[in-house]
Amino acid sequence: MSEIYVSDPIHPDVLADIQAAATVHLGYGPHKVDYLDISANIDAVILRAENFTRDIIAASPQLKIIARHGVGTNNVDIDAATEHGVWVTTTPGANSNAVAEHVFALLLSGARRVPTAVSRVHAGNWSEGKADLIGFELSGRTMGIIGFGAIGRRVAAIAQGFGMTVLACDPVATEKEVTAAGARLVPLDVLITEADAISIHAPLLPSTRHMIGAQELARMKKTAFIVNTSRGGLVDESALAAALTEGLIAGAAFDVLEAESIDMKDPLTHTPFPHTTIPGLVLTPHIAGQTEEAFLEAGTGSWAEVKLVLAGHAPTHPVNNALSPANA
Repeated sequence: MSEIYVSDPIHPDVLADIQAAATVHLGYGPHKVDYLDISANIDAVILRAENFTRDIIAASPQLKIIARHGVGTNNVDIDAATEHGVWVTTTPGANSNAVAEHVFALLLSGARRVPTAVSRVHAGNWSEGKADLIGFELSGRTMGIIGFGAIGRRVAAIAQGFGMTVLACDPVATEKEVTAAGARLVPLDVLITEADAISIHAPLLPSTRHMIGAQELARMKKTAFIVNTSRGGLVDESALAAALTEGLIAGAAFDVLEAESIDMKDPLTHTPFPHTTIPGLVLTPHIAGQTEEAFLEAGTGSWAEVKLVLAGHAPTHPVNNALSPANA
């Protein structure tokens, strides 16, 4: 029987299916195991919030596939996996709607000062200080979307439902497809200066790291609000903390942090954002893709990839070629 490691919670129905077909080791909960204690016998990994480095992959001689429960692969050493003949797969589209909806949960929370208002009510303050809880409406404003893939297009559709004008910036998107989605394709510098709200949906690459830094923040409207549900590291967080403190922009809401590259399960100890001292900042703990529907789809998709590979077939959504000449 195959042995499978599941790094973090997945949909219970999917987990039950896996447990019926294989020996399962969990990286969470009361029966949590340390992966390196069992790595020698693991055939497949279903991976969420854990870093799979070259050393970890090298310590897994039986490993055939790392199936990402999602679309990002920044926590997997793809080169090492390829060199060791290990497939790396994703579940594209599984959480697109969930992430897009969370963008607006964050944006509305900031626009309407929801966290501050809730904390005041919890403290017993109902009527005092309402004047500094005046928010802004989305209708009639401009949404700027950086990265116009599946999630970016869904964000555009929702933004138009709020009555927003949509700008899009994406180096591979065509003007025809952006226009068909009801948006206008513009360069990044135009988007930054014209948008009232900016939502980032770009991959983290050497070319995109800190794509929003001090210079870009300084050129945004003072009333601008920026949302990042994509990857930590796309925004220079130290520059963002300074911009918020100095009042250069109105607010920011992040579901991802750059420090997740250091410790995905506890990045707050490494972030430049002290817990509640940055004005206008809303943080959620990388939960944009966590809905019942998205969990079921991502879990089902990652398990399907594992079953294909363990049966000797190529996966449906690989990000590498584990059958490259070096490993053939």
